[in-house]
Amino acid sequence: MIKVMSLMKRKEGMSFADYKKWALEEHPKLARGVPGMKKYQVDVVVKDDPANTYDSVSEMWFESEEAMAAAFATDGGKAAGADAAAHVSNRVRVVTQEHPQFGH
Repeated sequence: MIKVMSLMKRKEGMSFADYKKWALEEHPKLARGVPGMKKYQVDVVVKDDPANTYDSVSEMWFESEEAMAAAFATDGGKAAGADAAAHVSNRVRVVTQEHPQFGH
């Protein structure tokens, strides 16, 4: 399984409350429209701290790198990407392959 993690910092001038609402309520609606995504999760920092490099991390699971590339190339994938670009000042995408060690 391929997992894509996007580390994101909100746009300059956007309040933490507005960013949190976008990350937890608004953006996931678009994420649901990305075909082939097996799971989506978003984690937002507990407290607003301007010193934090990132405000949230989104995690997206796909069957393969090919499935990931195909999903991001669709209208749904492009819409989700454009929405993220409109709300963040910095986004770092890390593509990983999962190697579970323990836990659920």
